[in-house]
Amino acid sequence: MAASTEAPEPWYLALLGFAEHFRTSSPPKIRLCVHCLQAVFQFKPPPRVEARTHLQLGSVLYRHTKNSELAQTHLEKAWFISQQISQFEDVKFEAASILSEFYCQQNLVDSAKPVLRKAIQISQQTPYWHCRLLFQLAQLHALEKDLVSACDLLGVGAEYARVMGSEYTRALFLLSKGMLLLMERKLSEVHPLLTLCGTIVENWQGNPIQKESLRVFFLVLQVTHYLDAGQVKSVKPCLKQLQQCIQTISTLHDDEILPTNPAALFHWLPKEHMCVLVYLVTVMHSMQAGYLEKAQKYTDKALMQLEKLKMLDSSPILSTFQVILLEHIIMCRLVTGHKATALQEISQVCQLCQLSPRLFTNHAAQLHTLLGLYCISVNCMDNAEAQFTAALQMTTHQELWTFIVTNLASVYIREGNRHQELYSLLERINPDHNFPVRRFLRETLKMSNAEDLNRLTACSLVLLGHIFFVLGNHRESNNMVVPAMQLASKIPDMSVQLWSSALLKDLNKACGNTMDAHEAAQMHQNFSQQLLQDHIAACSLPEHNLISWTDGLPPGQFQPQNGPTTSLASLL
Repeated sequence: MAASTEAPEPWYLALLGFAEHFRTSSPPKIRLCVHCLQAVFQFKPPPRVEARTHLQLGSVLYRHTKNSELAQTHLEKAWFISQQISQFEDVKFEAASILSEFYCQQNLVDSAKPVLRKAIQISQQTPYWHCRLLFQLAQLHALEKDLVSACDLLGVGAEYARVMGSEYTRALFLLSKGMLLLMERKLSEVHPLLTLCGTIVENWQGNPIQKESLRVFFLVLQVTHYLDAGQVKSVKPCLKQLQQCIQTISTLHDDEILPTNPAALFHWLPKEHMCVLVYLVTVMHSMQAGYLEKAQKYTDKALMQLEKLKMLDSSPILSTFQVILLEHIIMCRLVTGHKATALQEISQVCQLCQLSPRLFTNHAAQLHTLLGLYCISVNCMDNAEAQFTAALQMTTHQELWTFIVTNLASVYIREGNRHQELYSLLERINPDHNFPVRRFLRETLKMSNAEDLNRLTACSLVLLGHIFFVLGNHRESNNMVVPAMQLASKIPDMSVQLWSSALLKDLNKACGNTMDAHEAAQMHQNFSQQLLQDHIAACSLPEHNLISWTDGLPPGQFQPQNGPTTSLASLL
């Protein structure tokens, strides 16, 4: 690194040693570390030392301080100087990578793109960095929702990895592309890609942990693809394979032997992160299938593991996993009649989103949707409408949009005097509304039965039972309501239990079955009491004030409540 010889100068080694000592002290002494690195420039070092020191200073300032201007200056100098030096790839491309990451953090995405493009252009003879920079630029495009550009880059990466003889990295690029295609709903392209990936993964012989991690990635995509289509029963073999795969990985020891091919120096996720992800997709499956106690069990396990990981690991993906898990369990709580707990967990999501603007941007619509569902459960219909309206303005995701609109329609139905708004909303959901309702419900029942969608089956049964009761067909009504109650108890779904018990009471009364009517009335009374107590507990929480928040970041402080301010009539 010295001007005249290959060996570093003693002064440089001494300053570097001191800087590293201060950086790794407990607690780190960052100011002293920076002083030592800045002192290097006093010696008028050669370009290689100068560029490397700018990179080290920029990295330390970026990672450990709030002095973003100085961090930017040093990283830009490192990138500029290193480009003039031949055979200096590690510093050159690390500078490009960290500078681009810094720009993105500062919301200067348009400054990051040309840096990454230039680095990709000049790194073709350096396989590791070329692949890494392609992944980085693809991720940047994906974060901007430009999935077409991201997919193109991942395709380029897959072909480059194939030419470089790394089937492992080729599979990583292709699986990443498959994930984005799933997000874009380009299912005609997903099927052949996943088939190709499956063949590559099974045929690849290499490091067992790398092979199993590829299988986990592949199976996670398959499982989410099935769940996205509502195929809860069909997905079971894939989900079982995925769970067995993660068990296999947990028994394998990390192999310290690095791959000989520099293009293969990547891993998808750490083992511990994969484990949480498998818990997460299991929770998604359990919830869709209507096994809410099982969903609760796996959520508890995943959240416990996340808390342990977050003590040692600041990776943003852990907070994303945590938010998605909480979103699912909040919906479970609302179904099982635990509104107070759901509200406290909504507050947890708010706190996590306050710590990360990107997390809030990605989950604001879901957060307002959850608050809307909570508002319906405590009969605050004006607030529910406001929450759903806010959520609709924050999403372009088709399935989420449909979910929000159908729940908004349920608010209009409950209010009873919003017919015009309801009809215009139904027109937006399904312009072709010329279908016979009874046949439509029977079709829903048939579909939900075929795929073990227990909640949908229970809701369809009780609604059909109610229709038959109103039509005076008591026998057919009973044939629907009894299995609805059994399914609802198994889930357990408190609203369907309440509805079914009320129907059973009226049915038995109409048929002159006094004892059965009394038993159903007692059940209805028990469910009503449970809901009433939970209603009072939820509305008394300070977090209940969240129902009024519809704009900007969620509030950090909550004023205490004096007690419930909403009517219980519609609940009982």
